[in-house]
Amino acid sequence: MRSITLNIDGMGCSGCVNTIENTLSALPGVKTAIANLEKGIAEVDYDENEVKEDDFRKAVEEAGYQMTGISN
Repeated sequence: MRSITLNIDGMGCSGCVNTIENTLSALPGVKTAIANLEKGIAEVDYDENEVKEDDFRKAVEEAGYQMTGISN
């Protein structure tokens, strides 16, 4: 299990937070995904054998937001 912090632009309300959390949680191998509106981040615990960092970017962008960086 690995943890990662995704920097996300475009979250403006609690609905956005729910969308990001649900989008990331739906990816195979994601154990938890918690978004923070004030910090503009999502903290994700995941199995690196099932999901890759590029999968997070793709999912975030498909949900209508922009992933601007990663902190491990």
